[in-house]
Amino acid sequence: MKLCETKMKIGLYFGTFNPIHVGHLIIANHMAEHSDLNQIWMVVTPHNPHKQKNTLLDDYQRLHLVNLATEDYPKIKPSDIEFKLPQPNYTVNTLAHLKDKFPQHEFSLIMGEDNLNSLHKWKNYEYILENHDIYIYPRISETIDTEISSVLNHPRVHKIDAPIVEISSTFIRESIKNKKNIRPLLPYNVWEYVDHNNFYRK
Repeated sequence: MKLCETKMKIGLYFGTFNPIHVGHLIIANHMAEHSDLNQIWMVVTPHNPHKQKNTLLDDYQRLHLVNLATEDYPKIKPSDIEFKLPQPNYTVNTLAHLKDKFPQHEFSLIMGEDNLNSLHKWKNYEYILENHDIYIYPRISETIDTEISSVLNHPRVHKIDAPIVEISSTFIRESIKNKKNIRPLLPYNVWEYVDHNNFYRK
């Protein structure tokens, strides 16, 4: 992707995006338009070679779907940065690599409120919390553990009043397998590509 050399504050939105759907775009666009982030990078998580996931599309197919979904959104960029890093991917290592590769930019994380429950299990999570802003979007399907709720009050954590989107890629894959019409849940060009290639049919 073509990147600007001007200093920017960039939000990293990690996911398998299997497939990317309108819920992902709603959140990414809201963060781009209603926070102090200049760009959102959709970081496609590569397939773990030690795990068999028959429903997970090839890394570059999922990256292509993110390219299709974001081509009309200049503030939202696809990223394959983790494809080039050693497996398994740890967020702290990805952040260090990005800081080295793009020293002119400031990188932040974007995550769902429910992910705070597992933040303390991340490698070097204290370092991440002290050195990178975290932008939280609300979820309604999970509860926040009481001992983790204090993280919400950390000066680096910013809860954004974003729309609550309860669409899952799992639901979309299962619906396609069961021959259901899910066209409204995918950007049109993503749906066309998925349908044309018979993805998730089996």
